Amino acid sequence: MIKNLTISQIFVTNQDEALDFYVNVLGLEPGSDMNFGPMRWLTVRVPGEDREILLEKPGPPGYDPETADAVRAMVTKGAGGGTLFFTTDDARAAHAELAAKGVDLPEEPTEQPYGIDFGFRDPAGNHIRISQMRPMPAQP
Repeated sequence: MIKNLTISQIFVTNQDEALDFYVNVLGLEPGSDMNFGPMRWLTVRVPGEDREILLEKPGPPGYDPETADAVRAMVTKGAGGGTLFFTTDDARAAHAELAAKGVDLPEEPTEQPYGIDFGFRDPAGNHIRISQMRPMPAQP
């Protein structure tokens, strides 16, 4: 029945700002950028991957103005439900590179049972985690 996950979605408050952040700061590549009347379909992806992230601005046709304002307010507070999890080969180097680019990083890379990771928020307020995974032991 289901074969693949192709697009995931997060809400952003400004699509141009989000595109700049995800491409020029995080190093993702642009995907689609199309206007569908009241909606701009804007995606990014990890280089070399097929799965895309839709950077959706809440508004018509999916939301009336009042609901769109409420969704944007929740996202800005970090309560919009969007979290992206990325992996890297070196979490400490990724943290240092993002810090050098001026990203607000409230967490240092931390040893976890699954590897090393840290979290921060994108310009809209969405949560992002970057992890350097270690092999998990086989389960009995």
